[in-house]
Amino acid sequence: MRFATVLRAGAATAVAAGVALAGLGPVSSAASSHREAPLIAADPSVDNTDLYAFVSPERAGYVTFIANWQPFEDPDGGPNFYPFATDATYLINVDSDGDAKPDAIFRWTFQNVDKRGKNTFLYANGPVTSLDDENLLFRQTYTLESSFHGEPFKTRVTGAPVAPSRVGQATMPDYAKLRAEADKRLPGGWNTFAGQADDPFFLDLRVFDLLYGGDLSEVGRDTLKGYNVNTIALQVPFTDVALKGDPKRNPVIGIWSTTERTKTRVTGGDIRTAERVQVSRLGNPLVNEVVIPAELKDAFNAIGPDKDAGIPAVVQRVTDPELPKLIEGIYKVPAPATPRNDLTEIFLTGITTKAGGPIKADLNSQLNNADVGAANFRPAEMLRLNLGVPVTAQPNRLGVLGGDLQGFPNGRRLTDDVVDISVQAVEGAAATGKLVDALATGDKVDVNDNAFGDRFPYVALPNFTKNAAASAPAASPSTVTIVPSAAQSGDGMTAVTVGASALAAGLGATLFVGWWRRRRSPLS
Repeated sequence: MRFATVLRAGAATAVAAGVALAGLGPVSSAASSHREAPLIAADPSVDNTDLYAFVSPERAGYVTFIANWQPFEDPDGGPNFYPFATDATYLINVDSDGDAKPDAIFRWTFQNVDKRGKNTFLYANGPVTSLDDENLLFRQTYTLESSFHGEPFKTRVTGAPVAPSRVGQATMPDYAKLRAEADKRLPGGWNTFAGQADDPFFLDLRVFDLLYGGDLSEVGRDTLKGYNVNTIALQVPFTDVALKGDPKRNPVIGIWSTTERTKTRVTGGDIRTAERVQVSRLGNPLVNEVVIPAELKDAFNAIGPDKDAGIPAVVQRVTDPELPKLIEGIYKVPAPATPRNDLTEIFLTGITTKAGGPIKADLNSQLNNADVGAANFRPAEMLRLNLGVPVTAQPNRLGVLGGDLQGFPNGRRLTDDVVDISVQAVEGAAATGKLVDALATGDKVDVNDNAFGDRFPYVALPNFTKNAAASAPAASPSTVTIVPSAAQSGDGMTAVTVGASALAAGLGATLFVGWWRRRRSPLS
């Protein structure tokens, strides 16, 4: 995301910006002078890059959340490489009742164990064969806490090991073993992982050159090939995040990730009890980058989803988006008529017939939960997932647009091609049943450069050099599958009330207007 600071002045700017954006008051001239460009790009260790949420394919009744931070980690970037920030908290938030406030919060804090001292600059001074190997001179551990329904946080694990940055083959000859040691099963059936991974997002970032060179000549290169990110992954039972613990009656949840920093830089003490400010936020991919204009990005990162619907400046960017106009100006593809009430439904309510929107389908709004009261529902931007949609045996990279109801925008899987989905949907392909010919090839990056795993934590091993793959090359889109277990099914849960073809037709141009990367450019 695009707002961060480590000084009190910067935190005050964030608060002032958030208040102004919510229509509660002006931003002072002093604060404005610090907001000429989004601030989070200057603080990459707490910069959210992507959020994924999907029904666990190999484990019936469990949902997986994957959140990434720190863009463009070059694997050759020693000697300190890429630790998680120890003066920040990393959070995954879940809303089950539709009031746009978290009903479940999962919080990670990190600690350093640094034995280098005055003796060496090396991350490790010999081959590392385990996470407790004495040759590993710098390592991190973390504490995972959870809070449900506003109750005090409960510690789930402390001192859990972080999978280290992948230094190279000589230092870490069997990195897969180190990764496996960092995958921890906790009481209650939880799985948790934190560590470095190959960046799972795939796209050609030359979109910023007037949308792929103005003639789609600048496509086909995965800009993120070879780069890593810092990953947090968590797998929990449906019953822990569904409203009233009942995923059959209440299968839809909303998810967003955030990062918080202390308002002042401090040494020592417990940052979990210090006064903190939210500095980064991510729900659906591409929203902050494409929907939110530059001047509002910092403030958007500082507020919670419960404020979204009350911000006229943001709502207007949804109902009258910029991207279709750009495409029309460059490629002469007519922009759909405004106001885009379909996009309002996608961004703020989820897909439901109960909000009075134009999409006549019920898929992933908390309003579809049996125990949600409409009077308490608050439109808000978040990634929404229907836990009752069975795992697809052969996932379609185009998700719902390709007739696969388990894919984006119903949650987001690692293999979902959100760029190609969005560029076609924003131009009305789902409504017409035909791809827009001028844009049919998309960015020609249809699959990640490294293969994903079929079990938790799913993400590929981190790259150990920019010039070599982290693992076996990824298969073609038709064979990159995460196979469900034999037991995986809807389990009697509330299911989608329309078929795949009907929903695809009903979506119209309703998938997300964001179609290029939120945070990959240092200027974004």
